[in-house]
Amino acid sequence: MNSTDKLFLLDAYALIYRAYYAFIKNPRINSKGFNTSAILGFVNTLEEVLKKENPSHIGVAFDPSGPTFRHEAYEQYKAQREETPEAIRLSVPVIKDIIRAYRIPILEVSGYEADDVIGTLATEAGKQGITTYMMTPDKDYGQLVSDNVFMYRPKHTGGFEVMGIEEVKAKFNIQSTAQVIDMLGLMGDSSDNIPGCPGVGEKTAQKLIAEFDSIENLLEHTDRLKGALKTKVETNREMIIFSKFLATIKIDVPITLDMNALVREEPDEEKLRKIFEELEFRTLIDRVLKKNSTPLSSSTSSSSPSTPDLFAGTLFAQQKSETTENKGPVQGDLFANFAGDGADSSKNSNLTRLEMLDVDYQLIDTEGKRRKLIQKLLTTEILSIDTETTGTEPMEAELVGMSFSDAENKGYYVPVPPNREEALKIINELRPLYENEKSLKVGQNIKYDMIVLQNYGVQVRGALFDTMLAHYVLQPELRHNMDYLAEIYLHYQTIHIDELIGAKGKNQKNMRDLPAEDVYRYACEDADITLKLKNVLEKELKEQGAEHLFYEIEMPLVPVLVNIETNGMRLDTEALKQSSEHFTVRLQEIEKNIYELAGETFNIGSPKQVGEVLFDKLKIVEKAKKTKTGQYVTSEEVLESLRGKHAVIGKILEYRGLKKLLSTYIDALPQLINSRTGRIHTSFNQAVTSTGRLSSSNPNLQNIPIRDEDGKEIRKAFIPDDGCEFFSADYSQIELRIMAHLSEDKNMIDAFLSGHDIHAATAAKIYKIDIEEVTSDMRRKAKTANFGIIYGISVFGLAERLNVSRQEAKELIDGYFETYPQVKEYMDKSIQVARENGYVETIFHRKRFLPDINSRNAVVRGYAERNAINAPIQGSAADIIKVAMAHIYQRITSNKLKAKMILQVHDELNFSVPASEKELVQQIVIEEMEHAYRMHVPLKADCGWGNNWLEAH
Repeated sequence: MNSTDKLFLLDAYALIYRAYYAFIKNPRINSKGFNTSAILGFVNTLEEVLKKENPSHIGVAFDPSGPTFRHEAYEQYKAQREETPEAIRLSVPVIKDIIRAYRIPILEVSGYEADDVIGTLATEAGKQGITTYMMTPDKDYGQLVSDNVFMYRPKHTGGFEVMGIEEVKAKFNIQSTAQVIDMLGLMGDSSDNIPGCPGVGEKTAQKLIAEFDSIENLLEHTDRLKGALKTKVETNREMIIFSKFLATIKIDVPITLDMNALVREEPDEEKLRKIFEELEFRTLIDRVLKKNSTPLSSSTSSSSPSTPDLFAGTLFAQQKSETTENKGPVQGDLFANFAGDGADSSKNSNLTRLEMLDVDYQLIDTEGKRRKLIQKLLTTEILSIDTETTGTEPMEAELVGMSFSDAENKGYYVPVPPNREEALKIINELRPLYENEKSLKVGQNIKYDMIVLQNYGVQVRGALFDTMLAHYVLQPELRHNMDYLAEIYLHYQTIHIDELIGAKGKNQKNMRDLPAEDVYRYACEDADITLKLKNVLEKELKEQGAEHLFYEIEMPLVPVLVNIETNGMRLDTEALKQSSEHFTVRLQEIEKNIYELAGETFNIGSPKQVGEVLFDKLKIVEKAKKTKTGQYVTSEEVLESLRGKHAVIGKILEYRGLKKLLSTYIDALPQLINSRTGRIHTSFNQAVTSTGRLSSSNPNLQNIPIRDEDGKEIRKAFIPDDGCEFFSADYSQIELRIMAHLSEDKNMIDAFLSGHDIHAATAAKIYKIDIEEVTSDMRRKAKTANFGIIYGISVFGLAERLNVSRQEAKELIDGYFETYPQVKEYMDKSIQVARENGYVETIFHRKRFLPDINSRNAVVRGYAERNAINAPIQGSAADIIKVAMAHIYQRITSNKLKAKMILQVHDELNFSVPASEKELVQQIVIEEMEHAYRMHVPLKADCGWGNNWLEAH
C-alpha cells in the first residue's frame, strides 16, 4: 500500500436521510413533481468530499433490502422508525445509478447493515496501516475509531468534523473508543430502538463506565451499587447485555477488503450528464462536468412545448412500474403525472442549442438600422423586450443594450454607449416602442427591465406578459429562471451568461467590457426565447384555469411594484446613528451583566461557549438538549423556554436581539442608501414564496421586529418626503376573517359581525362567560389559539407558547373547536381535498401543491397537512392585498396625486402623502382595501398618520 492512500467509506442511508430532511421545509422538486432533495443533497455531499479530501480509494455502503441479523434477534430493532418517506424510497435506485456513473463501488451484504460492512472493511484497512475515514453522522461509529481509522461527520453548520481516538473519548467522556458500545448498551439509542437500561441516561452511563470500565465488569460487581440504581441494573441485566449486542458493529462480515476494486476512478461523464439532465440538475452539470462537454445528441425542435419524460429509458423504469401499479386517486398520486407526454427516451438529453437553429438575429448598431427597426416594430401587436445591463440591482444598473423579438427565431439587439447623454439619445429614439400602449410587452422578470428603463425616463406602457410570473402561477414550488424554463418547455439550452463574462469571482467581466458583436446573439436569444415561452405558457394558463390569477392579480401588480421600488424610502440617518450609539453602550452594559451572572467571561456570540456556561458550569437543567455533534442547543426557542431558570438567560436573549438589530438594520441600512436618489430601494420578489406572499430583499424590510421597543427604533428612522406625512394602513385580523369565510363557521362569523373584539369573543365562548368577564390573560390565551390553530399548532406547541401545562393547552384547543365546530370541519376538509387533488387553493384559485400529503411518514405528512390548512388562508390574504394595491395605484395615478406608495409589509401598506391630499388618500386606501374582495365577514383596515413609520403604525 502507498503511504498516501486515503480510503473513504460512506454510509449511504445515513447521508441520504440527512440530505432529505435538510430540505424538508423547502424541498427540491423538478418540473415533473419528483422530489430530488435526497439525490441533490447526497451528490453535493459526495462532490464536496471528492474535491476537498481527494480520496485515493472510495466505496459507498448500503443497508440490504431485507432484514438483518439484528432484526432476527430482536423484532423491535428499529421498529419504532417511521416508514421511509416515498421520496427517499424512490430516490435510492437513482442514487445508486449516480454512484455507478461515478464508477464508485456499491458495498452491500445480505443480512448485514451498512455500518457492519464499513466496520469490517475499516477495521481491516486500519490493520494494514491504511488511513481510513468512515463518513456518517451516526455516533455509534465511534467504537470503530483507531489509530488509522477516523469518523468523518457532516456538521449541521456546514463542512465536516474529523474524529479520531481523542475526539471520540472526549465526546463520550470515556477512556477508550471500545467503551462507546458500553455507553450505548447502558443508555440505549432511541433512533435504533436499542432499549438500554431504563432510567440510565448519558451522565449515569458515563459514571458507571468510568468506575467499572465495561458492562461485563459492571454486571459482575453490582454489589458495589446502591439504592435505585442497583435495582435498575440488576433488574435489567439481560436487557443491558442484549442492548450491547445490538449496539456492537460487527467487524467480521463476509466481505473482503479489495483495495484495487476501491481505487477511485474518473466518472462516466456521459452517464452522469444524462442522469443530471433528466433530474434537471443544471447547476451540477455546470459545476461537476466539464464546461466544454457537448450534449449527448441534438435532434429536438426548440419550439416543441413537450416536457421531458422523467421515466423514459431505464433510469426511472423501476419507479414508473412501481407507482403505476397503485391505482389510487390520480390527482393525489405524487408520481401520477411523471410520465410527461410520452416523448421518447432519446429526447431526454437532447437539448437544442442556438447553432442548431435557423435564426435571424441582427445587430442594430447604426441610426439607419434603428430607424428601420422602429418602423417595423411599431406595427407589431406582441413585442418581447429585454435589457443588458452592468449589474443585477435595477436601481444601480446602467444600460448596455436592448433586445427585441416580434416573431419566433427573430431578434434585434441595439447597443448603447457608456456615455449617458449618448445613451439617452438612442433610448429616446426607441421610446415609442416601449410606450406604445397598443402592443403587448413580453418579458422574463419584466419588472427589472421596466425599472432600468424608467431610470432613463422611459415608461413601459401597454398590457404585460411576464413569463417568470406565468410559470410561478402554474408551478409556484419550482424554479422560474429563463434557462430552466427553456430546458423544460422548449428542450433548449440557452447561452449561459458565464460563457460571455466568465464564472463568478474577481475576474468576472462586466457586460459592458464586451464588444456588441460578442453580445448580440446572447441578447437576441433572450428576447426570442422569452417570446417562445410566452406562446407555450399562455396555453398552459388557459388549460390550468389560471388566467384570472395571472392576468387580473399578478400582472396588474407589476407596475405597482415598479413604482414602489423606484419611489424608495427616505431614512433619518441621524436617528439611526443615535440609536447605534445608544444600543452599543447598552450592549456593553448587558455584556458586563452576563459575565457577572455567569461568573466568568466567554464569547457570548458562540453557541458552543454559551451552552457550556449554561449547562456544564451553571447546570441550569439536568439534561440539556444536544445536537447530533454533541453541542448543546442554545437556540432562541430553547433559551426562551428556560428564561425563568436563571437571570443570565434573559440577558443573553436581550444581548442577541440587540446585536441582531444593530448588525442587520441599524448599522446596515445607511450603507444601502442609493447615492443617486438618497433613498433605500428594496426589491419585491413576486415569484419566491409558495403561498403567493410578496417577499423583499436588499434589504429585507418585512422582517423588522415590531413587538419590542428596540425593534420600534428602526421604524422611527423611516420618514416621508419633505412636506409630506407618513400614512400606514393595515388589515385587521385578515387571516381570521378569511378562516371565518372559508369555514363558514356561524359562531366566528357572528363574532366578527357583532363588532366585538374577536379574541375576547373567543375567550368568552371557550371559558363560557360573558365577554365583559374576560380577563387580559384569557384574551391572550384565546388570541394565541386563534392564530396558532391557523398554523396547525399542536397541544405541545400551544403549551410551550403559553407556558401552561399540556392539559390546559388541550382543554383550550378542545374548547376552541367546541366553540367553532365548523373551523374543525374546514381543517379536516382541507386535508381531505389535498389528499384527493394533491393541492389546495386560495379564494382566487392559486394552487399550493402538496406532494407529501399522502406520505406514510408522519413527520413529512404532518408538515403537508399543516400547509393544507394554512396555505388557502395565507395565500388568500396575499391575493387580497395584491388586488388592493393595484386598485389603489390606479386611483392615485388617475387622480394625478403626488402621494406615493412606498412599502408593503404582509398585511400593511405605507405611503408618503402631501398634507393637501391626506383626506382623499385615506379614503382611497381604506375603500380599496376593504372592498378588495367580498366575504361573509367584512374586511377591515386600520390606519394612522405620523412623522415617521413608528408614529403612523
